[in-house]
Amino acid sequence: MSAPASAQPKSTPRVRVSSWLQPNLRQRLTTLFAGMMAAILLVLGLAVMSIMHRSLVSNINRDLEDTYRQITGQNLQLTQTAGTPTPGTQGGFGQLEAPEDAPSSFLLNPQYHPQSDNLTLLRRNYPNYSLQIEWTVQDSASMQSLVLSPETQKAELELVRQVADQLRQTVGIDPNVPIVLSDDQLAQLLLRPDQGLYLNIPVKAAFAPPKPHQVLVRVADLPHRSAADGSIVTETAIIYVGRDLQPTQNTLATLRNLLLVIGLGSVLLGAVIAYFLAARTLRPLLEVQQAAENIDSQSLSSRVPEPTQHDEVQGLARTINRMLDRLERSFEAQRRFTSDASHELRTPVTAISGHASYLMRRTDPSDKQRESLDIIVTESERLSNMIASLLDLARSDGGVMQLRRGPVFTEHLLGDIARELQPIAREQHARLEVNTTGTDEVLEGDSDRLKQVFINLVSNALKAGSTQVTLQSRAETGQHGEDGVRLSVFDNGPGIAAEHLERLFDRFYRVEESRSRDQGGAGLGLAIARSIVDAHQGRIWFESVLGEGTAVHVWLPRGELALDDDVA
Repeated sequence: MSAPASAQPKSTPRVRVSSWLQPNLRQRLTTLFAGMMAAILLVLGLAVMSIMHRSLVSNINRDLEDTYRQITGQNLQLTQTAGTPTPGTQGGFGQLEAPEDAPSSFLLNPQYHPQSDNLTLLRRNYPNYSLQIEWTVQDSASMQSLVLSPETQKAELELVRQVADQLRQTVGIDPNVPIVLSDDQLAQLLLRPDQGLYLNIPVKAAFAPPKPHQVLVRVADLPHRSAADGSIVTETAIIYVGRDLQPTQNTLATLRNLLLVIGLGSVLLGAVIAYFLAARTLRPLLEVQQAAENIDSQSLSSRVPEPTQHDEVQGLARTINRMLDRLERSFEAQRRFTSDASHELRTPVTAISGHASYLMRRTDPSDKQRESLDIIVTESERLSNMIASLLDLARSDGGVMQLRRGPVFTEHLLGDIARELQPIAREQHARLEVNTTGTDEVLEGDSDRLKQVFINLVSNALKAGSTQVTLQSRAETGQHGEDGVRLSVFDNGPGIAAEHLERLFDRFYRVEESRSRDQGGAGLGLAIARSIVDAHQGRIWFESVLGEGTAVHVWLPRGELALDDDVA
């Protein structure tokens, strides 16, 4: 794989989810509280609106009943002395002047008061109401008996409508667009005149658009005309008393908007309070999480803080600490076994290798014996290397890997590695080169240990059959803005499948078992390389494409360098 100019690391750091698309526990608690509060306020708001609506409509209905009683509540005993007759009037009576203390029902008698005067008085006395009066020219008992009969009901209702159209009086209602009851409503009204009807309908005034009204419709027996003997004839009238609902609807709309503003403000304020309360509540859990994230195989002796309050978080922290105790004992036993076994094996393996070499030098073995001795020496050396690697890993796991830190010039380091491995590359007909960028980057580290890392990486590339291996270094900022250097090894080998990339640093893991064993690999080189990089607070990762090659990147921080100007 050729060296790209701007290759980016494909590392997989921990990602702490904090977006609202993938909310954390704090945000979920806040959202739950805000949702519950919004639901409660919504129910309360609907209840308040319903109660206010019923209360306002009930008050309007009582007001309509009171107005109706004021208009029709008194029985007027109208006689000829109630006013001064005017000759030429219909029915033998003249036009009478309304007495100052005349009841409201007096205004409904068109026989004694011209319609224009009646309407003027009604409009003056009830300016905030819409009134409509329809005379039926017969009493309610007669109409009720006729409506009860299915044979005469339709004809009776039609007669009532015809008379009403001729004798209709309106106040505050466009006479061309009067209130008209349906047949069912009119029949219900005539059958139960004592109950009346409440209608919520639009009513149109003259030269104005229709407005919603609450209308009370009642049937009343009122003095209508005079008989030949001078008595008053009482006839049935359908009285409509309506009141504009627009102010009520405006009040309800204002109340709804006010409740909406208060509700939204309360939800937002509650969400903010819940957010900070959730943060305060979850702070011990976050401290446990952060402490647990910082514990690895190198710091198993660390423990997470246990909150003082006796709650679930304290129980969780205590459980994690007990688990860490068990893990620490297990890891310590594993490290002790690896170290002790490596020390115990080193002496016999060295003795086996030494005696086999002695026999080859000081005796004259046969060809088959020499072949067996060669195998013993080779396998002893491989076993010695494995033991040394196990000791290195045991020291790394125990946190006792010693680093001799000093200035490391990257191009000088890579040049030494290329010169050291050049003979091996020529034997395999491969080309090994260093791609310089013109500036020699410098960092703080252990040059011998870093050389061990890159010798392992280049050796692996050559063992994989690469014919072109390139070493490269360049300055690069870390994931958190740290100043550092990235060193890379590019090859044009067969590549590594994606499913193997995550396990390459596992101990004793081999991509191809047979090839690695034939070439002396034990599967510990990359594990040691990562432990060395980790000891330098760096990171190492692979990028590979099957059939194209592999790139291994090592990012290292510059560290705390104290170089003289002439050296730098």
